[in-house]
Amino acid sequence: MGYGVKIFVWGDLACFTRPEMKAERVSYDVITPSAARGILESIHWKPAIRWVVNRIHVINEIKFSSLKRNEIRTKISAGAVKSAMNGKDAVLRQNTSEEREQRMTVMLSQPAYIIEAHFELTAHKGDSDTVEKHYNIFLRRARNGQCFQQPYFGCKEFPANFRLIEGDFYPDKSFYKDKPLIDLQWMLWDLDYTNGMTPKFFRAVMENGVIEVPDMLGEGGAV
Repeated sequence: MGYGVKIFVWGDLACFTRPEMKAERVSYDVITPSAARGILESIHWKPAIRWVVNRIHVINEIKFSSLKRNEIRTKISAGAVKSAMNGKDAVLRQNTSEEREQRMTVMLSQPAYIIEAHFELTAHKGDSDTVEKHYNIFLRRARNGQCFQQPYFGCKEFPANFRLIEGDFYPDKSFYKDKPLIDLQWMLWDLDYTNGMTPKFFRAVMENGVIEVPDMLGEGGAV
């Protein structure tokens, strides 16, 4: 296991869309491990490392709100993008006036989490890639609030703030501290990029506001 880190993330709104919802966006109750990984990667990532989310602390009470958002009905196909990259004629622009439609989004209000994670070196590491090197890079960037792109909570319209947890700083305790065990049902863990981007799910259980996240790329972890 690599060196562990803890970051506090919070924002005004979030939508971690359930894949079983087709027409409308409906958020999971809490942040998914894949979204948590995306926030860590926005701070520091290289092909030489793989982020592994260990646990998620739910700080604020889970509250939902809803609104209608303008969305595009279809997306540009991967084949059209490949054709354009190869110099062939391809339709990349859409008539947005015809494609635009309003859809309901059921989202989270005032989400706040503590993400505990570590990283591991991958087969792409070079001679200069060490755990200590990448750990220190992450600490420096997180302390300074630096990121390669703005972290977000599920949708880019919902930006996420972050702060490294170290020293005397620690957020208020979870709303669910000393609460009974809560079964959040099946949740998307992440996509297995080594196996054709296969989605993997795990049974999310929150105890005292903490969700233990399995590493499903490890032995016996896959669903």
